[in-house]
Amino acid sequence: MRIPSSYLVTFREPEGYLDFGRFGPPSQAVLEASTRMLEQATAAGPSTVDDLMRHELRAMAAAARLCGSDTDHVVPLPNTSTGLFQVSLGLVGEVVVSPAEFPANTYPWVRAGRARVNWLPAGPVTPEAVRAALTPETTAVSVSAVDFRTGYRADLAALREVVGDRLLVVDGIQGFGVVDEPWQVADVLVVGGQKWVRAGWSTGFMALSDRALERLEPVASGWTGALDPGLFDGSVHPVGEGAAAWSLTNLNPIASGAFATALELVELGGVPAIGARIGQRLDELGEAVEAAGGVVVSARDRRGGIMAFEVPGVPSSAVGAALVDAGVTATVRPEHVRLTPHASTTPETVARFAGALRELRSPAPVVVDVGVGSVAAGPVRGNVLDALAPTVAGLAPALGPGTEVVLHDLSALPNSIVAIAGGLTGRQVGGPMTDLLLGLVRRGTTQDLPGYDTYAPDGRLIRSSTVFLRDERGVAVGCLCVNSDPGAGGGAGQGGHSVEAFPGDVDTLQKLLVERAVEAVGVPVGLMKKAHKSEVVRVLDESGLFLIRDSVDYLAGVLGVTRYTIYNYLNEIRG
Repeated sequence: MRIPSSYLVTFREPEGYLDFGRFGPPSQAVLEASTRMLEQATAAGPSTVDDLMRHELRAMAAAARLCGSDTDHVVPLPNTSTGLFQVSLGLVGEVVVSPAEFPANTYPWVRAGRARVNWLPAGPVTPEAVRAALTPETTAVSVSAVDFRTGYRADLAALREVVGDRLLVVDGIQGFGVVDEPWQVADVLVVGGQKWVRAGWSTGFMALSDRALERLEPVASGWTGALDPGLFDGSVHPVGEGAAAWSLTNLNPIASGAFATALELVELGGVPAIGARIGQRLDELGEAVEAAGGVVVSARDRRGGIMAFEVPGVPSSAVGAALVDAGVTATVRPEHVRLTPHASTTPETVARFAGALRELRSPAPVVVDVGVGSVAAGPVRGNVLDALAPTVAGLAPALGPGTEVVLHDLSALPNSIVAIAGGLTGRQVGGPMTDLLLGLVRRGTTQDLPGYDTYAPDGRLIRSSTVFLRDERGVAVGCLCVNSDPGAGGGAGQGGHSVEAFPGDVDTLQKLLVERAVEAVGVPVGLMKKAHKSEVVRVLDESGLFLIRDSVDYLAGVLGVTRYTIYNYLNEIRG
């Protein structure tokens, strides 16, 4: 199945881009069309507005062709959330939905408050799971065509049979334009154009079946959704006919023109051919993951364009940092790394990704006694760390009394200490790095920190310096920290406000970070609302807490929520 070269040549995303599930860089054709329309707008004349507004009809015609509908059943949207909120406001009864959906698919049903929510159990939204959840009160089932985490592609045709005469609401944003699905079986299909369609933000549409138009009330219907919208006679007109009744107001005509151009490109490429090329790239990326000792944890049989993977023993944040250093763009979540290629993804991008994984190292520290200090032996961590580790024991006494030297391996987070000499902070090999360094690594800030003051656990003033160590490609692989007591031989000082903590184990570090984040929000946990808990998660994400294994479960217990709630907060925060 061959894709026309006239389709492929319009795309120019950088080599290494594998994040279309988050945002699809628009084509050169979309850029040029948007530029032309913007230039047209700057030279406004008698027909400018009318000419630009016609692009909306062009976009809706292309959307209708691609989803097997017609323009009487399609209405433009700025995003999927708008359409789902409109539908939730117009629905009564009971809606069946999975709590693991992207938040845009759960919030409308809870916030609108008209239909009771019947939550599905954890796991993929299969026909069997939906059949077991249906009740006599069920009026609708809401599902994503492709799950944003696992890439599982819902069997829409089978779901249609199970749902029967109830409404089937489908969020198609992670599949439309790249997955060949029977979209016409959906009673409501909402699609945003900023991801796989590659049209940019503020683009999208909603398609409604006759059944949906008959049963759903267009509560959120604006003046453009009324009969005779151009008649300004001082009265509020009845709602219009068909999908037009769901229009709120005029949308950006330049965005509509961009959307039309992007949809027409999808038609040019052909959805089956685009999907086949994406499948080929997913296979190649999966082979690269497994060759590097990784594990694909996403759907294999019924998959969309999404692949998630883990590298055992290596936190996903460390995998993500290695990919960034290699010029690879992906979505990094606490539980895995997500790759989403497109038809324009090149073999060179796959090779770049494979090379980045081959460079990953995950040592399992084994303590070897060398007399004065300790070092960790194990798998090779790179020439720079292997060379320095044996010298740490001799370096501390060489620098003078009251000096501690610590070597961290960034691929072994959070238990990153692989060599330490000197007892200034009381830590050992296998212990974690400080909260300060953990936060810097999480934010990707690997600049050296020369000569700053902090305080030891017993209150003594410490002068510290940290140098990040890099491999032959310039990628930070470790850091060497030197801590010294300026008044070595004296007693404990007066103490002060420490800029970092020196926990002896990961559990202590985890507890410290969470307590500090709760204190920063300023509201007791028992009185926290959703906004407060979300802010705690944001602070902890920046601090690097989620580099620690099982930290999500620990935080969920502290905040009194489920681990899925923590993941939802993280998804909202990281966009």
